[in-house]
Amino acid sequence: MATAKIRIENQIDPFAKFEKLRERGGAFTPPGPADTIDHDTASVRSQFSDLGIGFAGWTLNTLVDNEFGNAARSTIANQQYVGQNPTFSTINSMIVTYDLARFGIPDGQIVVGAEHQHWTWQSAGPDRLGLNAVSYYQTLFDRRIELKLGYLRNQHEFAGAGDKVFGPSSRMLFQAGMSNNWAPTPALNLKYNFDDRLYNKFSIQRSVSPAGQYAHVSENPTGLNWSTRDAGILLLDELSYRNKPTPGVMETWLRAGAGFNNSSYTDLQHPTEATTKANSVYYVGADRQFWQSAVHGSASRGVYGGLSAMYAPPDLNRASQYYEIRLYAKGLLDSRPTDQMSLVVSNTIWSHVAVDAALAKEQLAHRDSTAISGLYTAHLAPGIYTTVGLTYINHPTSITYTPQTGHALNILVSTSVFF
Repeated sequence: MATAKIRIENQIDPFAKFEKLRERGGAFTPPGPADTIDHDTASVRSQFSDLGIGFAGWTLNTLVDNEFGNAARSTIANQQYVGQNPTFSTINSMIVTYDLARFGIPDGQIVVGAEHQHWTWQSAGPDRLGLNAVSYYQTLFDRRIELKLGYLRNQHEFAGAGDKVFGPSSRMLFQAGMSNNWAPTPALNLKYNFDDRLYNKFSIQRSVSPAGQYAHVSENPTGLNWSTRDAGILLLDELSYRNKPTPGVMETWLRAGAGFNNSSYTDLQHPTEATTKANSVYYVGADRQFWQSAVHGSASRGVYGGLSAMYAPPDLNRASQYYEIRLYAKGLLDSRPTDQMSLVVSNTIWSHVAVDAALAKEQLAHRDSTAISGLYTAHLAPGIYTTVGLTYINHPTSITYTPQTGHALNILVSTSVFF
């Protein structure tokens, strides 16, 4: 009996008790407590969990540099795109959760988070130290409905935009006012689960500034302000079908969504006039697992393919269309079961209104930008990941360019540490 008891205890996952304390309600979550550098050192995580408190922290440090010799190096102030000069960024976040199920609230959870970020090229950031999230989550009617409200990062809730594997990497959703890590905003999200695969998610969200994320963060770096200048309401709706992989059953994720934003966006056809209009965005995405490399082990290991398409009105948005196809693998090698690799091809079509305006001023302008990137992410140790990648970009700048900035070959080195 004693031997059997020891065997059962050894089979119990020591981190299972922490799973219910992870942030809920998002389409993307960071690695769990078992995949952190601190695990449960000195029983700190256990002691907090006994109080209903969970935490997740991470730091992401990235360097991007254009390897082409004619990259037209400039001062930081005149830099036009990430990598034109060696561009470094650091993003550091901490999320704390509190479990309300102990008070009889089904799946109830409070989330509070903070984030610090720094970029050597401010236009890509800018620097900030402030709110990451303050939210309340619970389920209703036997988990048929999920409710989440507060200062939210809808980047992690819609389209898979916060997932580096499942794309899309386009910022068109942010251009349309979607909240994100840099700019959390007040929102109410409602998700209706038709079953364990099909769901519809709706959001009423205070828009990010229609002048863009840089203007939003500059005006509201802490994220505590209720709103920013000219920001209205963004309505988002997404219908999605997603089945998780199981042995012999491939993963499939289909989603389609639309957003309507009544903020005051400048009409690009009349940029100097006071005329403003409401904005919108539309998207579809699909991902499919084609092969499982460990059918009787981890079903998520294998080869995947996916595509995304987005559209936004060209009279209000500098980026009007976005297309992406991707091929990627999770745990392809038995010797590296938690590594990932990807090949992504994307095309951004710029607003013909903005392009024609630039050409009328006799500027060099391009109508689209194409990028081809290959990335490999190595899981070096619990909680430590390093990504190395190479991206070729035809026209890395937005619309206007110089002969020296027509192409870029960016090398990327990034390290993520979770605790």
